[in-house]
Amino acid sequence: MDNPGPKAIINLNRLKENIQNIIEHVGDTPICCVVKANAYGHGAIPITQTLEKEGISLFAVFSIGEALELRQAGIQSDILIFSKINANRIQEAVDNDLILNFSSLGDLNIFEQFESKYSQSPRFHIKFDTGMTRLGLDVQDADKVFKAISKNPKLRCEGIYSHFATADEGELSYAHHQLNMFNSLVELGEKSGLSFKFIHCSNSGAILNLPESRFNLVRVGMLMYGTMPSDEVPNNVAVKPVMNYEGTIVNKRRVPKGTSISYGGIYVTDKETTIAVVQAGFADGFPRPWYTDGYVGYQGKDYKIAGRVCMDSFMVDFGDDTPEIGKNVLFFGLSKENHIPVETIAKNIDSTTYVLLTAIGGRTEYFYRD
Repeated sequence: MDNPGPKAIINLNRLKENIQNIIEHVGDTPICCVVKANAYGHGAIPITQTLEKEGISLFAVFSIGEALELRQAGIQSDILIFSKINANRIQEAVDNDLILNFSSLGDLNIFEQFESKYSQSPRFHIKFDTGMTRLGLDVQDADKVFKAISKNPKLRCEGIYSHFATADEGELSYAHHQLNMFNSLVELGEKSGLSFKFIHCSNSGAILNLPESRFNLVRVGMLMYGTMPSDEVPNNVAVKPVMNYEGTIVNKRRVPKGTSISYGGIYVTDKETTIAVVQAGFADGFPRPWYTDGYVGYQGKDYKIAGRVCMDSFMVDFGDDTPEIGKNVLFFGLSKENHIPVETIAKNIDSTTYVLLTAIGGRTEYFYRD
């Protein structure tokens, strides 16, 4: 039995199909592909390498460490970093041609001092907080920042952006409020003499739900991995899940009626049945709360999870069917025989697809298929 632990099987052809369908949907608008957090659990380097070959020329990550990892893997495209500026690492950003995030009034001093000392400037995009109350310049500081940057042409401002808080929801009044505020900021910046190469506000939810927010760049994250950002957005782009998350059956036994299964004994068999052990647990990213109503897929049928998920394994009730040791069961994704949307699990356990995908780790082994 080879590799009996959990497996993330990444279908790169689906990724290519997804991104091409998104490109067709947004028309001539360029795309920035978000590959932070290990490409939402899919593997940042192979995902980015594949997308670069598909013609994507701008990627986004959160940290400078993530960006350097891509550079070391041979990625030549532009890389935008979302995190707060680390003043001690600006030279690294310049040396590796990375784009930084100008997100607070204090960043102005950091950029000005660096340019004055070294006669060079990193590339950057200005981020404004229009309603997330997260990273981003306060709107009232816009005029001061725009004027300072316009007076110093050596500062390499290439973009302006913000982030929606509710673009993946059905009620869009707050998103429209943010969009109106952002439009005013762009107008003010241009009146101050700045020319923005990239103006962006759209995330996956806004691409589906708010087409008027596309400007001249859209950021695509969850959607390109084949998952809807929420169940409140129109499903108007054909995408398929890029990942199948699976695990291996390592043991099985026939047990009588009344047998307690797993910790706490809360699952008790109501008849004689076959219980199989799957070697994956919550330490690998399997969603523990899913055991209550959860199931796995095997050879075209769904089978109930039996009892609480353990750290390294969990049990499945196969009834009168006879599973084969060494075969895989599907946790979520789309295989030839089974389909379990990760969205279904997220909704059932009151979580999100983002949490479930980025939690995958532990002993999980990755396999890439093209």
